[in-house]
Amino acid sequence: MYRVWNFLTNYSLLLILGALIALVWANTNPSSYHHFVEFVIWDHAIIGHAHYDDAGMVEYRTLTLHYLVNDVLMAFFFAIAAKEVWEAVILQNGSLRGKKAATPLVATVGGMVGPISVYLGLAYFLGSETYSAVANGWAIPTATDIAFSYLVGRIIFGAGHPAVRFLLLLAIADDAAGLIILAIFYPSGELQPQWLLLSLGAAIAVFYFFNRLPRQLDRGKELRPTSTWVREKLSFWPYLIAGALSWFGFQEAGIHPALGLLPIVVTLPHADRAFGIFAEAEQYLTDLLNHCEHILKHPVEVILFFFGLLNAGVEFSSIGSPTWLVLAGLLIGKPIGILFFGWLAAKPLGLGLPQGMRIIDLFVIGCVAAIGFTVSLFIATVAFDSSAMLGDINVQEAAKMGALFSFFAAVVAIIAGKVTGVVKQDA
Repeated sequence: MYRVWNFLTNYSLLLILGALIALVWANTNPSSYHHFVEFVIWDHAIIGHAHYDDAGMVEYRTLTLHYLVNDVLMAFFFAIAAKEVWEAVILQNGSLRGKKAATPLVATVGGMVGPISVYLGLAYFLGSETYSAVANGWAIPTATDIAFSYLVGRIIFGAGHPAVRFLLLLAIADDAAGLIILAIFYPSGELQPQWLLLSLGAAIAVFYFFNRLPRQLDRGKELRPTSTWVREKLSFWPYLIAGALSWFGFQEAGIHPALGLLPIVVTLPHADRAFGIFAEAEQYLTDLLNHCEHILKHPVEVILFFFGLLNAGVEFSSIGSPTWLVLAGLLIGKPIGILFFGWLAAKPLGLGLPQGMRIIDLFVIGCVAAIGFTVSLFIATVAFDSSAMLGDINVQEAAKMGALFSFFAAVVAIIAGKVTGVVKQDA
């Protein structure tokens, strides 16, 4: 397996550091923390939180520090995730192509159905008031944090165990599903789909003029002069401009703008084959898609630090039923869903498991995948209004605490690995 340890370790440590600082700050001086989070950078701006007039139209926008990180800068994080999904689907040897991906894909469905069922089922059992208050957060426990899951999975199984590859396939498929869920079920405002034409137009234009057309002009020319000139002189700048237009289109359309770069990711010139998720070997590729990812890696690490800092500041007094519902969805729903659907794919459907992997390993993988953390935290911030209350509990804050506590799924997974007799296999 290609080494991805260094990047994911840096990513994880900075995110954890930001989250820990936020927790301490919010529980020692909550007023200054919330003032910092909602610091106004630019009032009456063209981007930012929308303020509506009596007719329901956007009157003006306010750019806060929270909006800058969550809605603008996190777009680069989702762009990297989308890049990995895109390559896994379309490239030769892509990890989500062919029969090898069938069982992980079915297990991914279980890793979403299970948490949703547990979350909504328990919420219904707690009564109509609780159910109404928390129902919109059904997607929070469906998320799998790919970086943390990989790190914990490698600790349990070892780098050479086939379960680690299975876990990565499941996590990247889960990311793809998460992007779709965010786009469809969690709009950021009143839907105005006509603005998506701006995103579509930007994607088509940049693909044709800076990707397809240069290749057409270079047909029969071994040195590919036009493509080389575009690559060396213009680099990623046309795509960055197109990305800004696409992002603005998403904001105005009412779809979460953090997904605004996704239409542009698929237009960048890419390699002919995939080396694997976050593969270190990709640093030697010269295609523009991988070049952009390498440019973004370290800035995204810093962005994730600020994401943790601005979103994880939850007061411990906010712990309540939404916290336990999120945790139950992750810690109960994920392992059971992945085990059942993985077994269904491997045995009754005859799709099989990778050689050297047992059915019971699916349960351990499910425990590892219960680490929602980053994406769960992100969904919690968009699923609930910051003023939503359940009794004296702030629903958003309580749900975010559940996402943070999901990190302890790592301990559960390690214990599950010991109990089920996992034999660690180093590369």
